Amino acid sequence: MMHLPSPQQLRYVVALADHGHFGRAAAACAVTQSTLSAGVIALERQFGASLLDRSNSKRVVFTPLGLDVVARGRAALTALEAVAETIAASRDPLSGPLRLGVIPTVGPFLLPRLMPALRDALPRLRLWLREDTTERLRAQLLAGRLDLLLLALPCECDGLEVEPVFADPFLLALPPEHRLCAQPGVAASALTGEPMLLLEEGHCLRAQAQEACGLPRSLASGEEFAATSLHTLVQMVAGGLGLTLLPRLAVEGGVLGGADVELRPLFGEPGEAPSRTLALAWRPRSPRAAEFRALLPVIRAGLEGPAPCPAEEPVSASTVLA
Repeated sequence: MMHLPSPQQLRYVVALADHGHFGRAAAACAVTQSTLSAGVIALERQFGASLLDRSNSKRVVFTPLGLDVVARGRAALTALEAVAETIAASRDPLSGPLRLGVIPTVGPFLLPRLMPALRDALPRLRLWLREDTTERLRAQLLAGRLDLLLLALPCECDGLEVEPVFADPFLLALPPEHRLCAQPGVAASALTGEPMLLLEEGHCLRAQAQEACGLPRSLASGEEFAATSLHTLVQMVAGGLGLTLLPRLAVEGGVLGGADVELRPLFGEPGEAPSRTLALAWRPRSPRAAEFRALLPVIRAGLEGPAPCPAEEPVSASTVLA
């Protein structure tokens, strides 16, 4: 009969790969460093193979076999967690811990509206939040460190199950004296040649804004002004450095902060307003998929708010939420 590694041994190896340090890996596993080290050594002796290259005493280096074991260990732990999740979900759906990843252009503006609705509708749900870029959140989800993502489409979400939540239209933010302020609404085609301010690479909103405006992925105009947050973009527009696109959700969430900027609806193809789509995403064949779908009406109910601004009326920073 083949001897199998224990889940605890696999946790030790995976934690060591994640943290690259015995002390930090041991802390993450809530054990002493000597316990973790002994567990890894026991696993190596059990199979007569080296998982770590110990010729370098200053840093953790895995052998090729060790890297393969780490990858397979992640998958095995995720499968074991799915068994526990299936049992827990059958007893009491939408209760207990839920590790939710949220992108930075959504979290600060959505969560203040969403959290009260979740507390009222699901009092036994314990929500743990992680904010990061889409790429990093996706990696953590697939590695089993997160249960669910709240992200914006279109984005790179291959290998995930995705369920749209709602559309979030873009508004054009521009300095008060800009010539386009004279128009009640602005066509995306009118932005050609304008200095468009974008978030830095790594934020999905950057590509979404480029797509909404029909802009090339590599911009010559305004490219030197890439920002790290929507709040920074707003201040750059107020300083007259260019124009930007803001999701309506962020505007309703107070991203303007009293800044002296003007807002106008943005028009794309006939009958369509450029927008992004907020969506939930989870691992394929997750045993909690039914639970995650049950969250959709709760999220939508929590987002009931002001109606979109009429296209025929001018929209300013002071009237956009009217």
